[in-house]
Amino acid sequence: MSSLVQQAAAHWRFVAPLLNAPESEGDYDALVEALDELLEQIGDDEEHPLASLAAHMGDLLEAYDERQRPMPNVRGAEMLRHLMTWHGLDQSSLPEVGTQSVISEILSGKRRLNVRQIKALTDRFGVPADLFLD
Repeated sequence: MSSLVQQAAAHWRFVAPLLNAPESEGDYDALVEALDELLEQIGDDEEHPLASLAAHMGDLLEAYDERQRPMPNVRGAEMLRHLMTWHGLDQSSLPEVGTQSVISEILSGKRRLNVRQIKALTDRFGVPADLFLD
């Protein structure tokens, strides 16, 4: 057995959880925690020897999210409606976007979201602005 394979075999039980796709929420949470720890160590150094491991772990988490928590294929007012439902908000719960009547008009299609409102929504929900574009 080559030296590289012997080293990998000796450490595999520690490394394997970082390379395998999560199969449960517990696996997912553990991988997120490990990635957070790794990113603290790596920082912004894209040349760090473990940067490719961090990228791989991020890809595994993203794939799990896409399988387990798919984003609905909606835009604009429908995305706002979905996020409000997801977060248990009513029309008066978004003062940074507008009054209850403004939110009502947006949800009913009588009014479109403007740039300021989209910025407020992306800041509040941490989602990309293009999700609110019609």
